[in-house]
Amino acid sequence: MELRVLFSLIYSSGFLCVLKSQEPKTPDVTDLAFKNIDFAMNLYRKISSYHDKNIFFSPLSVSTSFATLLLASKGSTRSQMAKGLNLDSLDGTGDATLIPQLFEQLQKNISQDGKLHMEQGTALFVDERFNVERVFSDQIKTFFGADVNNVDFSETELSKSTINEYVSRKTGGKVNEMVTSVEPLTQMMLLNTIFFQGDWDSPFDPNSTEMSRFYVDKYNIVQVPMMVKEDRFSTAEDRELRARVLRLSYRGGAALLIVLPDATADYTVIDDEISAERFHRWIKNMRRTKMEVHLPKFKMEQSYNLHEILPHLGISSVFLHSANLTGLSKDAHLRVSQVLHKAVIEVDEKGTTAASVTSVGITAYSLPATFIINRPFFFFLYHEATSSLLFMGRVIDPTKN
Repeated sequence: MELRVLFSLIYSSGFLCVLKSQEPKTPDVTDLAFKNIDFAMNLYRKISSYHDKNIFFSPLSVSTSFATLLLASKGSTRSQMAKGLNLDSLDGTGDATLIPQLFEQLQKNISQDGKLHMEQGTALFVDERFNVERVFSDQIKTFFGADVNNVDFSETELSKSTINEYVSRKTGGKVNEMVTSVEPLTQMMLLNTIFFQGDWDSPFDPNSTEMSRFYVDKYNIVQVPMMVKEDRFSTAEDRELRARVLRLSYRGGAALLIVLPDATADYTVIDDEISAERFHRWIKNMRRTKMEVHLPKFKMEQSYNLHEILPHLGISSVFLHSANLTGLSKDAHLRVSQVLHKAVIEVDEKGTTAASVTSVGITAYSLPATFIINRPFFFFLYHEATSSLLFMGRVIDPTKN
């Protein structure tokens, strides 16, 4: 009798476990951060296909901008945007505010202790001919702290100066000329600013910085101010990609991950292989070791017309006259005219100022005890607690702004 009861209880609890395991997991901030890394790499690959120069942008800034529009869009316009942002798998709950809520939570996680100096600002500039729905303006204010501004785009110089003043104010003066020209027929402009300022956990000594060679390619060598520091650093090796990985930590919970291809490796091959899964593997397999690091000082300012790039990622409807943005305005034929992204980064001895499951092939790195970054490399600036990618780029020539 006792045996039968015991069997029954085990069977019942096992049945309950099976049922429970089948319940869909509600997406959280970690899922959003993971998905955003793969979106970042998709966008990076599209940008890199146009040229072989320096690249720098903020994937978090771009995805945040478009997440605001998810609240305004409906039908194929919305589904297309969610898929292009790599967020469609988070969008199956039927709750249109879930993704905006996740962005709100992520922002709170990044800024919660106040030690990390990072500010984001989202703004829509809509032509005054269109009436913006109150529900939409309230929602983007709630989830994104966003501003909706009516401007008269037919007054091109006035609207341009209004927008540039807004951006300059939001980025602490780091980005001063976001908009260079405004078309009189512009209907809506979407902007997201992101400003990051970080101090190294362990700063470099300016007295150790000296001019050194940087090998742009086989035929071009430039002289750059090279910072030098001996300390214990977190590092790993990705043998499959033939690259070394170095992490430099900031105060306040952010870090800069540098990926340096071997001298004999083609960095363009790495372009195709970087993913969220590999990014997490690098971090997981880091080991601290004493070494001497040589890192070039560099400063970059990059601008992108995303309305020209994003259609190649499947986000096109929102830019067409057929766009369904009825959640933003009931006025017909409203579409996004421009999406502008500008990012600025400066890496020096003090720190950085920036605006805008298996472990196959990855091992802890031990020898040699130097990490000399004197050839093209990739970098990823991320928030450590959430593994959220804030900025990313590649440096081909650190002397080019």
